[in-house]
Amino acid sequence: MVDVIETLKPLEQSMIDFRRDLHRFPELSFEEFETTDKIAAELDAIGLPYTRTEPTGLWADIIGTATPKPGDRSDRTILLRADMDALPVQELNDDLEFKSSREGKMHACGHDNHVAMLLAATKALWQVRDQFAGRIRVIFQPAEETALGARKMLDQGVADGVDEVFGIHIWGGTRTGQISCSPGAFFAAADFFDIDFHGKGAHASQPHAGVDAVMMAAQFVTNVQAVVSRMVDPFQPAVVTIGVINAGQRMNVLAEDAHLAGTCRTFDAGVRQLVEQKLGEFAQTTASNFGGSAKVDYQHGTQILINDETSANRVRRITSELFGEQMFVDVDRVTGGEDFAEFMVGRPGAFALLGCANPDKGIPFTSNHSGAFAVDEDALISGAALYVRYALDYLSGR
Repeated sequence: MVDVIETLKPLEQSMIDFRRDLHRFPELSFEEFETTDKIAAELDAIGLPYTRTEPTGLWADIIGTATPKPGDRSDRTILLRADMDALPVQELNDDLEFKSSREGKMHACGHDNHVAMLLAATKALWQVRDQFAGRIRVIFQPAEETALGARKMLDQGVADGVDEVFGIHIWGGTRTGQISCSPGAFFAAADFFDIDFHGKGAHASQPHAGVDAVMMAAQFVTNVQAVVSRMVDPFQPAVVTIGVINAGQRMNVLAEDAHLAGTCRTFDAGVRQLVEQKLGEFAQTTASNFGGSAKVDYQHGTQILINDETSANRVRRITSELFGEQMFVDVDRVTGGEDFAEFMVGRPGAFALLGCANPDKGIPFTSNHSGAFAVDEDALISGAALYVRYALDYLSGR
């Protein structure tokens, strides 16, 4: 069996350096042109052919050359994925030597680490391709943050012929090197909605002469939470959040229009459908009660990310074997969305969390998407090793 840690150790510093370069020069969704070019240059340097996707991103196949053994999955393909887009967030880590150099842009979700880990894993797997049989497909995906990148790559055939998928996300909620991967629904479906209430303008001193869109919006914001508290099974998590309200032009004019935008998070397909249905009904009923109208635009975002039980158990076993049983920790389901779920539709796979907080080093437990998000880079070799071992174990039939 390949000693993955020893194989990766010579690559560790270059992995960290690559991550720091990406962190210093972040690019937003579907703008990752420089990032794609940098990855391509690294693959060119080792002689691994690749295919670019439009507008950004790329993928490559590493084909094992070993003679198949009984039980090997030499006819199978496993896909390893890293996302690579940054967020429109201002970095607050002023003392960081490789702080983002681009105003209002930051790798606040850690995708720079994902790219660096998978790139190191790719180099390691390329080095040991004579020790396995089968195909390992590595993909560097754009635009995860918009929930559009995975679908864009799927439309370009990156998962054609793939039998199993695996991904990792760096996580500010657990300690450096701790790994989590729960079977079943792990990340929520993340849906989005826009609602426009339309009434009738009037002088604020004569509200009876108009139809107040602010009142409609206010009633809806208050009452729609009953969908979660009174209509959804209390043993089924669900979240409805209104993040935007825009209404009115002047303090003495009855608002004719009000715009709301928000998100829904669910872990069950039936609950997802119920929430969508009831949200629309609440909007229409509220508008009707006031004599106005409502237009609802509900958009499905990410799918529910469901870890296959066998695949999740493989992550647990690998973690125990490589790092010790104490490094596998169970975490609650995540109400955030993750478009890696698109790759898991119709095929088994797993998505793991990799802890990166280390208060002893001044790297606190921090929420991803925060301008203060920071990573203990000691976690990177653990992530790269997990990528490598997962692929090799799958292809060997373990």
